[in-house]
Amino acid sequence: MKHEKDNTFAGRRETSLNAKKQLLERIKSAPQPDQAELDRKLAEKAAAALAREARQAERQRAKDAEAERLLAEKDASAKAEAEAALNTRAEIAKSTETQAAAVAERKLDRDRRYAARKSRQR
Repeated sequence: MKHEKDNTFAGRRETSLNAKKQLLERIKSAPQPDQAELDRKLAEKAAAALAREARQAERQRAKDAEAERLLAEKDASAKAEAEAALNTRAEIAKSTETQAAAVAERKLDRDRRYAARKSRQR
């Protein structure tokens, strides 16, 4: 970097201020977007936000429907299990009654044979 004669603090400060002024002038002289363009961009952003909210709402509805379906499936499964358990208990009770009746029938048959044998012996 070349050392200029005016390399004092005041000189550097002046150069910096001039550079900032030139930058501000360039920014001010840049073409400004017209109001119609700004309104169009704002409308596009609003439409995009509205579409995004609609998609989010649709996803939430789908999630809720899926949760409701899973809950209904779980309920149906629990009812089916309870019904199966009830049927199993009923079958066990019926089987137990049938077995008890068969045992009682054999006992009665045995007692009749015993009584018939005793009556023949007398």
